[in-house]
Amino acid sequence: MSQTEGRSGGAGPFTTRLTWHPVEGGTAVWESRPARKRGLITVRAPGEPESRPRSADGVSVARLRRLNTVAALAFTVGGALFALGAWVAQFGSSGATGAWIYFAGGLFFNTGGYASLLQAINAPRPEAGGGPPTARAWAWWSYEPYRIDWLSTFVLFVGTLVFGINLLSSLLHGLSLQQVNRLIWAPDMVGCTLFLISGHLALLEVCHGRPAVRARDLGWWIVAINQLGSVLFLVSALAAFTRPATGSPVNGDIANWGTLTGALCFSAGGILQLFERP
Repeated sequence: MSQTEGRSGGAGPFTTRLTWHPVEGGTAVWESRPARKRGLITVRAPGEPESRPRSADGVSVARLRRLNTVAALAFTVGGALFALGAWVAQFGSSGATGAWIYFAGGLFFNTGGYASLLQAINAPRPEAGGGPPTARAWAWWSYEPYRIDWLSTFVLFVGTLVFGINLLSSLLHGLSLQQVNRLIWAPDMVGCTLFLISGHLALLEVCHGRPAVRARDLGWWIVAINQLGSVLFLVSALAAFTRPATGSPVNGDIANWGTLTGALCFSAGGILQLFERP
């Protein structure tokens, strides 16, 4: 048994840090993001001046490492394909080529989103009584909206699915202006909004409450870069609205450059995520 010292740090109703006293003495600290990304807690043994990281069991660590690699590579490739699609739209021939590039990138974003959700679902967690994190039976799905890591990754995954509606609709021909805005632009806006919400929750998780700058924390950099990408995606979506009076987007250049730079942010975040592994 372990005795809980108390919860210190959190965001609203969510717990992002938990501190307890193991029976052998000392202090152990669980933090949401390091636990789900690296399977780590920090432990200060009796008589030691500093805390040391302690890994979860081998099964959990191997599982998290595989999921992290899948998610990181998926966002890296997906972001690169989105950037390529925007480049083709801006400088190449518009039409089916760019739409298919976007669609392929969207599939990678779907994969990365679901792998991130699986990481949250299958991460080791502290026991209810304040015990050390324990391995969990593998699960493909769970419903845990009271956990900020689950909620952030779930919203992200749903956002990638909504983007899929946008990308599928962009492959259709002969759409009216109303259909373009309803089937392409509206899902794009919803997807961008969900990405922003997910990024904000991830910032709250890594900062244990109010967003702040944590320059020495790799997790913070990944979240911050991805959130910048979400903002650029939203700017792109706003600029892509087709005006009924003219039949043209508000600003095609901003739409393409916003997508390109936002996609590069997600690709960079995916590369950094490769180093945030167990």
